[in-house]
Amino acid sequence: MKWLNYLERKIGRHYIPNLMKYLCLAMLGVFILDYLPLARSASELFYFSRSRIFQGEIWRLITFTFLPPSGSIVWIIFSLYFYYSLGTALEHSFGSARFNIYYALGIVGNILSGLILGYATNEYLNMSLLLAYAVLYPNQEFLLFFFLPVKVKWLGMFWGAYLIYQLIMVPWVMKGALLLSMLPFILFFGHSAWLQLRMEGRRLMRWINMRR
Repeated sequence: MKWLNYLERKIGRHYIPNLMKYLCLAMLGVFILDYLPLARSASELFYFSRSRIFQGEIWRLITFTFLPPSGSIVWIIFSLYFYYSLGTALEHSFGSARFNIYYALGIVGNILSGLILGYATNEYLNMSLLLAYAVLYPNQEFLLFFFLPVKVKWLGMFWGAYLIYQLIMVPWVMKGALLLSMLPFILFFGHSAWLQLRMEGRRLMRWINMRR
């Protein structure tokens, strides 16, 4: 991909190694701050708000990426471990510079969604990491909830189906955030994901036909 090689050359050494580690630490930090008896919760201070950005709170253009995925202590541990594992594996596969580009494209997509439609979230961007991992390592097994072995391709297909459901059911402002969060995945893996999905569909049809 010429455009990706061009961006990688432009970045040079100006990237953040172990990016997912710092993002997960930031999310954990916000989660902890939310439990402290402060005048305002960190999440309230950091979430994306178009009106407040226009009033001068420009840090919200970035800090929404630090919002934790859950308010549950048990779930936050699982979620952050999951994100860290995915992000680290993708960084090893892409290289640090390309992984930074991948994540930055998702952030830019969400900023555009937030400024145009008024809604931005880090949820879909972080979960796009699972789709990317499923394309690269479809037969890799994950221990779901730390004990249930599941091939990543099935998790990816389940999440892809859930995203399609979300795209149909959620309000228009959230549709924009979802689509723009998937921008890096589409640019990096759109063609490969389509070919892999077709192959799995054919395998499923053969399996069904053999049992008739």
